[in-house]
Amino acid sequence: MSWQLIQSDEALAPLLQQARQGGAVILDTEFMRRNTFYPQVALLQLCFEGAPGGGDTAWLVDPLAIQDTAPIAALLEDRAVTKVLHSASEDLEVFQRWLGVLPQPLFDTQRAAALVDIGFGMGYRALVQAISGIDLPKGETRSNWLQRPLTQAQCDYAAQDVICLLPVWRELLRRCEANERLDWLLADGEDVLAAARAAGDDYHTRIKGAWKLDRRQLAALAEVCRWREQTARTRDKPRGWIIDDRACLEIARRSPRDQRALQGIDLPAPVLRRHGRDILEVLAATRELPDDALPQRLPQPLDAAQRDQLKRLKSSGRALAETLALAPEILLPGKDYELLVREHAGEAITLPPHWQGWRADAVLRPLRASLQGAAP
Repeated sequence: MSWQLIQSDEALAPLLQQARQGGAVILDTEFMRRNTFYPQVALLQLCFEGAPGGGDTAWLVDPLAIQDTAPIAALLEDRAVTKVLHSASEDLEVFQRWLGVLPQPLFDTQRAAALVDIGFGMGYRALVQAISGIDLPKGETRSNWLQRPLTQAQCDYAAQDVICLLPVWRELLRRCEANERLDWLLADGEDVLAAARAAGDDYHTRIKGAWKLDRRQLAALAEVCRWREQTARTRDKPRGWIIDDRACLEIARRSPRDQRALQGIDLPAPVLRRHGRDILEVLAATRELPDDALPQRLPQPLDAAQRDQLKRLKSSGRALAETLALAPEILLPGKDYELLVREHAGEAITLPPHWQGWRADAVLRPLRASLQGAAP
């Protein structure tokens, strides 16, 4: 196992141009997130299939030393080169912030392992152990990746994260192709990328207790959350440092009209000084919305009969997963089973994008049939 540290534009550009001649690139990032909204990129690791260095060399790109990131963005957007990552969600956030692009097509080895029934949600070390028989050390997991110079131990650890994933990807690719699951995996990759682009748009619907709000209160909650999201991004601070979810809900419920009323909500004094006027302006705007512009109320929790239906439906899902020889959790996110129960009850629901494609026939059709009382 060897690695090369790339610390100049002159070294990076020709390397990535050659890399684009190969069929796949293994990617990983190291980043820090200390009291910030955005992750701070500290290192990019690459290993290439059919390109310079083969699978024996990791290329460690120092983003603190690179000025021209265009070659990296071009590689990530080159659809002729498969981008292989393990549990990609946090890396996607790094790429989106740092480069303004996302890697496509995306082959997520964690998701691939679930689709070929190795296991769901497997960590990197566990997956490498399961496929390659290598027990990787934890090493520099909590290291300060923004320090310079990087230590030998840090670089060795970063290199193994991509070098050891290359043979794992090859085996997962073989199994996906043998089980006709590669198209499923790549389609899921597209869904993951679409979700990353839309992150934060519906945050208010995930706040506990939001279903209790009437339509105008819900509109206020949506706008307060949208304002908080923009403020957190602008200031590069965690959402909770602006105002927490509980405060967002209480502000929307009470809809205070002046500073004195706002002070009646348990907000820290610095928040009131810095953001009080902004919050009141957001609320004033939502009070002017016409009734037909207000969102529909969020659905109430399932009743007892529906909860029983949900249990039976999840049992059907587990049986279906066994038939398909894949991890049950990869069929659908847990919240989707509740959506199916609500759809069966005649409630209007918004169909998630991932209900299209392979899940439409392989998963949703038999689960809907089970709700009708037919065999899945």
